[in-house]
Amino acid sequence: MSTENSINIRNKKASFEYSFIDKYVAGLQLTGTEIKSIREGKSTINDAFCVFINDELFIRNMHIAHYFNGTYNNVEEKRDRKLLLNKPELNKLGSKLKNQGLTIIPIRLFINEKEYAKLEIALAKGKKLYDKRDDIKKKDIEQEASRRLK
Repeated sequence: MSTENSINIRNKKASFEYSFIDKYVAGLQLTGTEIKSIREGKSTINDAFCVFINDELFIRNMHIAHYFNGTYNNVEEKRDRKLLLNKPELNKLGSKLKNQGLTIIPIRLFINEKEYAKLEIALAKGKKLYDKRDDIKKKDIEQEASRRLK
């Protein structure tokens, strides 16, 4: 079964709102109808965040639309979904998360070459207003420089 890897759902606000410290790729524990909806591109991770519950990592507020042909197999659209990471990664994330001001946010949802849904997550620190202004200023300077070169 060969499909093009066109599913690449990004959290565009994340790089503007947060500075990334570490990045990880985690698997997702999904039902059959959820993976079908993701393959159709009917998912958003803009408002999602990750939490630890009983030493396991879960993603909250990730919206996966109901699968059209799912009937009674469809589940709640914004339910908590378990992230699949190995124990050392979970321990590392858990210990770093105890630092003040850090959070775990999803960056990208994609389908890998084995047709599994994967979620790229980042340990991140929220940016201050002046950091956001600096980012906007740098972006404007880069755009102006690229326009002059053309």
